[in-house]
Amino acid sequence: MSSLQRPIRVLVAKVGLDGHDRGAKVIATSLRDAGMEVVYTGLRQTPEMVVNTALQEDVDAIGISILSGAHMTVFPKILQLMKEQQLDDVLLTGGGIIPEEDMQTLQNMGVGKLFAPGVPTTTIADYIKEWVSQHRASLL
Repeated sequence: MSSLQRPIRVLVAKVGLDGHDRGAKVIATSLRDAGMEVVYTGLRQTPEMVVNTALQEDVDAIGISILSGAHMTVFPKILQLMKEQQLDDVLLTGGGIIPEEDMQTLQNMGVGKLFAPGVPTTTIADYIKEWVSQHRASLL
């Protein structure tokens, strides 16, 4: 990375009442260790809070950790808010307990790749790096 480039910035968030944040913290640490700048919002965020923080922090990607089963509500709402704020060049990705069929439906709506528990953190970091290099390279 040249001195003119900035690190990839990723927002990691837990949306809703789901209080299980160990996985989100592991991902946040892994992404940081992979050379990314990570903004971790903590628990009980609303979709509006996530998108507002993404705007304020000028992130390249938003990663949502969800274990509550509300993924079919949370991801479409965040996607809608991102479109309203013209965050068309920001990756929305995430993971947690999401059935494969729902992952496919969400990806068809415009959500990026979603990850199930047990996926190596390097796979997630590589995916974000690849997506950003293809979609936001001119900004880095």
